[in-house]
Amino acid sequence: MDSEVRDTVRLYLAGKIDQWYVRKDQNGVVFVLNTTSLEDAHRLLDGLPLVKANLMQFDLIPLGPLSPLGLLLKDTPSPAAQTE
Repeated sequence: MDSEVRDTVRLYLAGKIDQWYVRKDQNGVVFVLNTTSLEDAHRLLDGLPLVKANLMQFDLIPLGPLSPLGLLLKDTPSPAAQTE
Protein backbone atom coordinates (compact mmCIF):
# COMPACT_ATOMS: atom_id res chain seq x y z
CA MET A 1 0.00 0.00 0.00
CA ASP A 2 2.91 2.37 0.66
CA SER A 3 4.01 2.20 -2.97
CA GLU A 4 0.44 2.91 -4.13
CA VAL A 5 0.30 6.07 -2.03
CA ARG A 6 3.76 7.20 -3.18
CA ASP A 7 2.95 6.62 -6.85
CA THR A 8 -0.39 8.41 -6.51
CA VAL A 9 1.26 11.42 -4.84
CA ARG A 10 3.89 11.48 -7.60
CA LEU A 11 1.13 11.62 -10.23
CA TYR A 12 -0.50 14.47 -8.29
CA LEU A 13 2.76 16.42 -7.99
CA ALA A 14 3.41 15.87 -11.72
CA GLY A 15 0.03 17.47 -12.47
CA LYS A 16 -1.52 14.27 -13.83
CA ILE A 17 -4.02 13.86 -10.97
CA ASP A 18 -5.76 17.20 -10.64
CA GLN A 19 -8.06 16.26 -7.75
CA TRP A 20 -8.92 13.16 -5.77
CA TYR A 21 -11.81 12.25 -3.54
CA VAL A 22 -12.92 9.33 -1.40
CA ARG A 23 -16.30 7.84 -2.27
CA LYS A 24 -18.93 8.06 0.47
CA ASP A 25 -21.34 5.54 -1.09
CA GLN A 26 -18.88 2.62 -1.43
CA ASN A 27 -15.19 1.79 -1.16
CA GLY A 28 -13.00 3.58 -3.64
CA VAL A 29 -11.64 6.87 -4.81
CA VAL A 30 -12.35 9.26 -7.65
CA PHE A 31 -9.43 10.82 -9.51
CA VAL A 32 -9.92 13.82 -11.78
CA LEU A 33 -7.07 13.33 -14.22
CA ASN A 34 -5.33 15.89 -16.38
CA THR A 35 -4.86 13.91 -19.60
CA THR A 36 -5.66 14.54 -23.24
CA SER A 37 -7.13 11.12 -24.00
CA LEU A 38 -8.61 8.01 -22.45
CA GLU A 39 -5.53 6.13 -23.63
CA ASP A 40 -3.27 8.46 -21.61
CA ALA A 41 -5.49 7.97 -18.57
CA HIS A 42 -5.30 4.18 -18.98
CA ARG A 43 -1.50 4.32 -19.21
CA LEU A 44 -1.27 6.37 -16.00
CA LEU A 45 -3.62 4.20 -14.00
CA ASP A 46 -2.31 0.90 -15.39
CA GLY A 47 1.07 1.80 -13.87
CA LEU A 48 -0.25 1.96 -10.30
CA PRO A 49 0.82 -0.96 -8.09
CA LEU A 50 -2.71 -2.03 -7.10
CA VAL A 51 -3.79 -2.14 -10.75
CA LYS A 52 -0.69 -4.17 -11.67
CA ALA A 53 -1.53 -6.62 -8.87
CA ASN A 54 -5.16 -6.87 -10.09
CA LEU A 55 -6.38 -5.48 -6.75
CA MET A 56 -7.94 -2.34 -8.22
CA GLN A 57 -10.07 -1.62 -11.24
CA PHE A 58 -11.36 1.66 -12.56
CA ASP A 59 -13.91 3.24 -14.85
CA LEU A 60 -12.93 6.18 -17.02
CA ILE A 61 -15.46 8.91 -17.73
CA PRO A 62 -14.44 11.66 -20.20
CA LEU A 63 -15.09 15.16 -18.85
CA GLY A 64 -15.08 18.53 -20.55
CA PRO A 65 -16.13 22.12 -20.04
CA LEU A 66 -19.77 23.01 -19.58
CA SER A 67 -20.06 24.47 -23.08
CA PRO A 68 -23.64 25.81 -22.78
CA LEU A 69 -22.30 28.42 -20.34
CA GLY A 70 -20.89 30.15 -23.41
CA LEU A 71 -24.43 31.13 -24.34
CA LEU A 72 -24.48 33.40 -21.29
CA LEU A 73 -21.45 35.26 -22.65
CA LYS A 74 -22.73 35.74 -26.18
CA ASP A 75 -22.44 39.55 -26.12
CA THR A 76 -19.58 39.80 -23.63
CA PRO A 77 -16.02 40.20 -24.94
CA SER A 78 -13.44 37.77 -23.63
CA PRO A 79 -10.91 39.05 -21.05
CA ALA A 80 -8.16 38.71 -23.67
CA ALA A 81 -10.07 40.98 -26.06
CA GLN A 82 -10.56 43.60 -23.32
CA THR A 83 -6.81 43.95 -22.70
CA GLU A 84 -5.89 44.42 -26.35
